[in-house]
Amino acid sequence: MDAARAFVSPVSPTDQTRCHDGSGRETPCPGSGQDAAFPHAAGRHAPRFAAVGTGLVQDTATGLVWPVDAGIAGFPMPWESALAAAARMAADAVLGRTDWRLPNRRELRSLVSYGQSRPSLPAGHPFENVFAGWHWTSTTAAPAPGYAWYVHFEGGRMFYGKKDQDCLCWPVAGACLLPRTGQTWCRDAAGRETPCAGTGQDGELRSGTPWPTPRFVPAPKGREGVLDRVTGLVWAGRADTGPGAATWEEALAVAARYQGGGWRLPNINELESLVAACRAAPALPAGHPFTAVGEVYWSATTSAFDPAWAHALYLHKGAVGVGFKAGRDFLVWPVAGPAS
Repeated sequence: MDAARAFVSPVSPTDQTRCHDGSGRETPCPGSGQDAAFPHAAGRHAPRFAAVGTGLVQDTATGLVWPVDAGIAGFPMPWESALAAAARMAADAVLGRTDWRLPNRRELRSLVSYGQSRPSLPAGHPFENVFAGWHWTSTTAAPAPGYAWYVHFEGGRMFYGKKDQDCLCWPVAGACLLPRTGQTWCRDAAGRETPCAGTGQDGELRSGTPWPTPRFVPAPKGREGVLDRVTGLVWAGRADTGPGAATWEEALAVAARYQGGGWRLPNINELESLVAACRAAPALPAGHPFTAVGEVYWSATTSAFDPAWAHALYLHKGAVGVGFKAGRDFLVWPVAGPAS
């Protein structure tokens, strides 16, 4: 039986607990506008992982069930082999579960802790045989359908790789209480559209909670902006509210001053929550109301791998990467209201 869950947020906690300035020096969090300055960064889960059977743990932040052995599927393999390996685990009822699957991009990213690196997993995690390398997801990359999204557990980046290359497979089970990725179609290893039935791809399983219709509505009275009904976050209607590209510290300040205050720079998981995995350039849901949508956005989340860098969302692709804080490279998109 799955462990009881007191609260599941539509946005995974980042687990960031410390703040660092633009040069990477540790600095007090209060008033900084950084990710760790806000209580929702850590979520409401203590302990985060609960045993639900021999060799199994449930993540109380998402409801997902993971094998304790992160290397249970064996050696790195191509993408279609990873999908097949997860399906074999289900057919063989490995560890007593018949619902194993390759996690989608949101499910796999939910394990990432942005307060840790090498590996980027929550402190005190129960997992064994963790390799801090690229791990496949079941989600095809919309900008390049011969590629699929993968997550790197050294520093928490997410990009896409050619489906015929070898990467690791960490299967998941259980009902996902995070929002869906939005992917509704399937592509084979060559990028060709293929029937979804029996593939185990994200577009077939559509794991997670469905999006409400409409997803975006005007913000409640008293605040200008756009309410995302998936997360409860309010976003500036204009997706570039600054003077253009800014340094990271400039971005924090611009977001804090927006409309006279009450706004902030979003953390990386909040930014990623906007992504629709079926679309690219930009990777936003069809019919979104936002204007002046740019390519790359700063988050308030410092890189635990190197605190002179911060995480950013490459919105044209839907990728999660990093940028050098002192570089005047990325845009500012303010948000209001914690998601948890």
